[in-house]
Amino acid sequence: MMTLLRWRTAEGLRWYQVVYRLAYRIGLIIWQRATPTAELVALIEGPARLQPGRALDIGCRTGTLYLATHGWEVTAVDMVPKALTAARRKATVAGVTPRFVEGDVTGLPDLGVGDGYTLLLDFGCFHTLPDDRRPAYVSSVSRVAAPGATLLLCGFKRPPRAAPMHAGMTIDEVGQRFGEAGWQLVRAKPTSADPEMATARRAAAHFELQCYQLTRDST
Repeated sequence: MMTLLRWRTAEGLRWYQVVYRLAYRIGLIIWQRATPTAELVALIEGPARLQPGRALDIGCRTGTLYLATHGWEVTAVDMVPKALTAARRKATVAGVTPRFVEGDVTGLPDLGVGDGYTLLLDFGCFHTLPDDRRPAYVSSVSRVAAPGATLLLCGFKRPPRAAPMHAGMTIDEVGQRFGEAGWQLVRAKPTSADPEMATARRAAAHFELQCYQLTRDST
């Protein structure tokens, strides 16, 4: 594994890019869910539900299909071709047509995804980025988000010690990084992993899976 990492890195890929590719290759995809998070369901179906509009799923997660079946115009971005292939198959079965784009989320404007997204989802992406790529992520997401947009950001609070990359974020970091880019932290709360995946449940409990809801300034 280390030999592969060194070879890939020599070609210009970052650690987080290599790790995601390896995870899909060996089938260790603990961030996959059979059902959307309770926080997303509340935004889409709750008493204060959002009106359908343009949504960006940062990674091909369950949110892509869920939003598409609830009337949203969805674009999903992922850097792993295998993830995109699997997501396209699921979309075909579900009878929906989200747009799938391959690329690194730290450069969204360069991927041609457009802008004006009123809802953005990130379940397990930002928290794995190295510190030097996090400012680029915040800038990238902010440039494609509409004024007043909602961002749902989920990830580990306490990173695994054995992880081959940094995998954590705190409420202070989220508030500071996104606050400087014109986002307001609305709420932060513990959330749960997919109840059907025992590995994901244990990881969520041990590493303190958190969900942050942010709103972009309207001006």
